[in-house]
Amino acid sequence: MSNLGFALEGAWKVLAAGLILGAGLPALFALGIRALAFGAGGDAEVNGGRPHRTGKVMAYALFAIVILGVLLGITFIVASGFGKTISFEHIVPTIVDK
Repeated sequence: MSNLGFALEGAWKVLAAGLILGAGLPALFALGIRALAFGAGGDAEVNGGRPHRTGKVMAYALFAIVILGVLLGITFIVASGFGKTISFEHIVPTIVDK
């Protein structure tokens, strides 16, 4: 593979991580806030509809995904400080030696 191929491969990984972590988590949080407003109904919505249980469930699910993403990021930073890395070999993230 040429040097350009390696550069493009690295750029793609950085772009994907930036979209997921840089814009993805805040977008999921914003969707969670919107779902929470839908779940509250009444004055929280433009049309003043009735409360919806589905909105609350979706909001809490989105908030849980955001919290898990933040915790995974903190775990990655701390593990790197101790000379370790995170492995997703068995679906569940585990801290392993580099």
